[in-house]
Amino acid sequence: MSRTFSTARTAWQQRGQGMTEYIIIVALIGVAAIAVYQFFGETIRAQTSGIANEVAGKSAKTAITAAGAAAAKADGERKTKGLDAYENK
Repeated sequence: MSRTFSTARTAWQQRGQGMTEYIIIVALIGVAAIAVYQFFGETIRAQTSGIANEVAGKSAKTAITAAGAAAAKADGERKTKGLDAYENK
């Protein structure tokens, strides 16, 4: 009987370990998504606004211009903050 209890306990612990690993992976994906949205958030919001205006039958010229400006700004930040700006001194 103790052997059956030990096997059941081990199986329960393994399921718990698998769930913990799954939670950690989901959390890391969430953090990465937040970072990407924060980096490109202004561009994404402007593009979404443009799409919504076009679907509603309105002109999206200002939203498209804002998306282009935000994309250029994000690209500039990527160049100054990215690994291509790394210098080994």
